[in-house]
Formats: sequence, structure tokens, C-alpha cells
Amino acid sequence: MSGLVLKLRPSERIMINGAVIENGDRRTRLNVLTPKANVLRLRDAIHPDEANTPVKRVCYIAQLLLAGEAEPDTARSQILQGIEQLAQVFTGAEGRAYLTEAKARLQQGNDYQALKLLRGLLPVEEALMEAAQ
Repeated sequence: MSGLVLKLRPSERIMINGAVIENGDRRTRLNVLTPKANVLRLRDAIHPDEANTPVKRVCYIAQLLLAGEAEPDTARSQILQGIEQLAQVFTGAEGRAYLTEAKARLQQGNDYQALKLLRGLLPVEEALMEAAQ
């Protein structure tokens, strides 16, 4: 069986194709079989006030795309532009790998995987910002 496997904590909320779903009292495991379903764990969601760094801003746009709250073509264009800008800063192998793969996933229409890869840059960005201080 293929697809996305979600392991949810008790009372954890997720958004699938714009619908918010809350888990019950026990841990559960869901298999999302629909290809390219828009899935967002709300515990991982970035609040608009928290989108205060370059990577977080690009992640926030990707999040809006997954939630169905942004026009897809416009959002993808903004994300691709953000990836190009981030590539100017993340010149190391790790950062480049995340950006290259995120761009490829986005171009394939796999928005969830693109967001997941972009979120992988958050610790790298944090380390760069701490080093700059």
C-alpha cells in the first residue's frame, strides 16, 4: 500500500484538502491514498506572525497553498521565486540539496513534499542567524 501515512496523537488536528480533522482520544494511524492530497499538520503550521524569516515566509506561502487559501499558480510562482532567493544564501551542500529537491517537488505538483523539504531548512537558517549575531 502506498500513499502518505499519518501518525496522529490524541486530539491532534490536521487539514486535508481544506477540511480540518481532529483525532479522537487515542493515537491513530491514517493512510492517505489519494495522490497529491493537500495535507497539513496544524501543529506544524506557521502562524502569520511567526513568518518573520526568509525560510519561514516561503514555508508560510507553501502552507497557504496546501490549505487551499492561495491561488495555486500565484503561490507556486512565489515559492519558486523564494527558492531562487534562498539559493543566494544557502550555498552549502545541505541547503542546496533541500532547495533543489523542494523546487523539483513543487514543479511536479507535490506541494506537501516541497513544504516538508523547505521546513528542513529551518534549523539551517536558525544556525546561520545565530552565527551572524
